[in-house]
Amino acid sequence: MADVVVFEKQGSLGIIKLNRPPVNSYNHEMFTQFGRCVDEVRFDDAIKVAIVTSALDGIFSAGADIRMLKESTPDYKAMFCLNCQETLTKMESTPKVFIAALNGTCVGGGLEIALATDLRFAAKDAAGKFRLGLPEVTLGVLPGTGGTQRLPRLIGKSRALDLMITGRLISPDEALQMSLVDRVWPQNEFWAKTMEYAQSLVNGPTRAISLIKRSVQEGFEMSLTAALALERELQNRLFVTKDAQEGLGAFAEKRKPQFKGE
Repeated sequence: MADVVVFEKQGSLGIIKLNRPPVNSYNHEMFTQFGRCVDEVRFDDAIKVAIVTSALDGIFSAGADIRMLKESTPDYKAMFCLNCQETLTKMESTPKVFIAALNGTCVGGGLEIALATDLRFAAKDAAGKFRLGLPEVTLGVLPGTGGTQRLPRLIGKSRALDLMITGRLISPDEALQMSLVDRVWPQNEFWAKTMEYAQSLVNGPTRAISLIKRSVQEGFEMSLTAALALERELQNRLFVTKDAQEGLGAFAEKRKPQFKGE
């Protein structure tokens, strides 16, 4: 099978591009390739930040391949959903920042991929056609790749329920207002702005950034007491790093720190 998920490495950035025309609808083979790309980011020490985006103009992903789902058995569909959930959880738990660069419409399972990343940036086209949402209810099913769990945790239960039970689609600006996405930029500036943000993380204290992600992801589901214990443990690990010594020293000396990710 030809690559329908393309992995590129640009310095310390890993870029994962969905590339299955016409709308990046995914099947098992595509998600298997996506999982391999997540592993590339996981196991390459030189990669500090990852961007998940689309190689297609105007579309991030329309979600799962509906024809494939219609033609497959119930057992196959169940295993397909389980595998997708496990792959996205693997990305979510990887201690490196994943940014979803939504360069076009992002609906259904496409949005569920984005929800499992750490940050979501959306492009806004001049014609106002780009949309986001979880319209699975219009097919008589529910968002089965983490949407019913991650969306309420991100924007609150009532807002999430409204989007899921009506299936309505929203603009990037409305998504920003409800904190579904973190940045919205005009289409002609979108990629440059995304790369600028990602590069700022790469040039920063990447060990601290990775442990901040771990503390948030793991601690969010813990009791406050257990989460604070995790926070202390990770902070103590950072205190002995070269970046922490550099950062504290630079503050005392009133100069800009030079972080090396060590």
